[in-house]
Amino acid sequence: MTGPIGDLIVSDMAKFSTDLDSAFSALADPTRRAIVGCLCEGPKTVSELSAPFEMALPSLLKHVQVLEHSGLISSEKIGRVRTCRLDPHALQATEAWLRQHIATWERRLDRMEAHIARMKRKD
Repeated sequence: MTGPIGDLIVSDMAKFSTDLDSAFSALADPTRRAIVGCLCEGPKTVSELSAPFEMALPSLLKHVQVLEHSGLISSEKIGRVRTCRLDPHALQATEAWLRQHIATWERRLDRMEAHIARMKRKD
């Protein structure tokens, strides 16, 4: 596609791909997935997030930074307290991508199941 609209579509697709890459890369680590899971319950301070993990606070903060750079979470520091919250829009984009691929595979499996049923009826 060429022209302003084509360039815009390609640009949006590239940004979507980059956002997905960042999100999946951040979620590849079990500690970061656990942090996201905790934040699904609501905003938490870094101290609250660190409670279930056996790691130093600076190590946990590195995980928080990766999640922030991916756009999955945001944080705000007020005084000495940093509070993190989930960005639902980033997860929605990831979920939409997953749903699209799940739907494709479900259709393929349905066709295979129908084919197997036809083959059994022939026997």
